[in-house]
Amino acid sequence: MKKIPFFMTAICAFVLLFTTESFACACCAEKGEYSISTQTPDKYKLDLLSTMNFNGAAELYTTAAEFDGIKGLNAIKAGYDANNWETTPNFFTLENMFSAKTFKFNFKTADGKTGTLVLPLPAQMLSFKADIHDTTEGEVNLYKEWRFKGTVGSGNGFFKAGILKPTTYFLVLQGRGNNCDNAEDFKHWRLEITGKNADYAFFGKMN
Repeated sequence: MKKIPFFMTAICAFVLLFTTESFACACCAEKGEYSISTQTPDKYKLDLLSTMNFNGAAELYTTAAEFDGIKGLNAIKAGYDANNWETTPNFFTLENMFSAKTFKFNFKTADGKTGTLVLPLPAQMLSFKADIHDTTEGEVNLYKEWRFKGTVGSGNGFFKAGILKPTTYFLVLQGRGNNCDNAEDFKHWRLEITGKNADYAFFGKMN
């Protein structure tokens, strides 16, 4: 058997090390980094969306004015009780799925009312990443968002009365991480519904 010369072995080792480090640094984030781009969701992002879990819970966004200004949720607004916050319609159990380029959110109130929103994925999404200068040492930990703006496909249950075409949605997935996106980077979500008879938003955590 021929012996491989030492200098050839050293060159191969150097190339392997350089390639490995270059690959790893492709995900590295730098201080002061900022990027925002509109793109068509590719297969990788679609696969990530199909694995994301919206944590089984959701909360209705309200201000100090409580239900004032909220449109399209009269079926649950009637049961609102400001003196019994944790059993009011502000809190929901949630089942979600992403399949065939469609988000499906199934909500259920504490008193058993249900509603479903079907949200077809838009043709374009926005990806935002920024160093918000809170990393004290080590690798920069970017703040990141995936933003989806589209038209609501349908709504039923307590959503049905407020969904008149065209009603739009704005879904934001929020997270932290490096330049390579992973499902576990995204920890929070916010969903806003807007239309002639609808104006409300939900938010929650992700696993």
